Amino acid sequence: MVFRFAEGGGFVPMGFFATEAPQFTLYGDGTVIFRDGDIAPPPPSNPNLIVLAPFQTARLDAADVQSFLRFALADSGLGVARAAYTPGNVADAPTATFTINAGGLSKTVSVEALGFDNPQSPDAPILAAMAKLGDVVRDFGSSVEDETTWMPERWRGVLTPDALNPPTAWPWPDIAPTDFVQRPEPGAPQFPVRTMTPAEIDVLGLDGIEGGFSGLSLTGPDGRIYFFALRPLLPDETY
Repeated sequence: MVFRFAEGGGFVPMGFFATEAPQFTLYGDGTVIFRDGDIAPPPPSNPNLIVLAPFQTARLDAADVQSFLRFALADSGLGVARAAYTPGNVADAPTATFTINAGGLSKTVSVEALGFDNPQSPDAPILAAMAKLGDVVRDFGSSVEDETTWMPERWRGVLTPDALNPPTAWPWPDIAPTDFVQRPEPGAPQFPVRTMTPAEIDVLGLDGIEGGFSGLSLTGPDGRIYFFALRPLLPDETY
């Protein structure tokens, strides 16, 4: 992974945190996996689900990769940006995170309320440059013509106690609720997770969930009611 853009946090429901994923990832071979804002989520096959639009993928040639990285590092200021920016003029706003592993740099830059202008800030010029970069990657789908739907090979299943929707039966005879664990690593999800295979997800019998979903209530084999959410794992993610 040479570049990644993720945006999340702020005042949002738990289901959002369970399914949030980077909007744009560029790999060294030119593969891009991204959310296309012009592609709407499919209608849910279960009315209680909140379904996300599928990821798309496209391929950049070597020249386009280098051009994009120059734009990110030089024109957008990531090369000289500090680790964190907190403008402080917007409450409950999401935080944008840029991760770069290119040009001899390996760094992460986080910006609260990216794109909200604060002309009084001494950081206004670099914040404006990074906001433009954010706009470019959010709208990446409009700049490519050969995008296709990306099909994940692994999934992050999220399981937490208690749920509001009417539950359905536990679908996995060989998986227990205790198999979902909260990872101890820094930056790991703050809820119990399990890496799942496509075959395990197929057992759910749900259509149109390639982009992930939240809101499924399950009755566990222990008799407890659980909230289950699902999101694709990107190729470089381990859990």
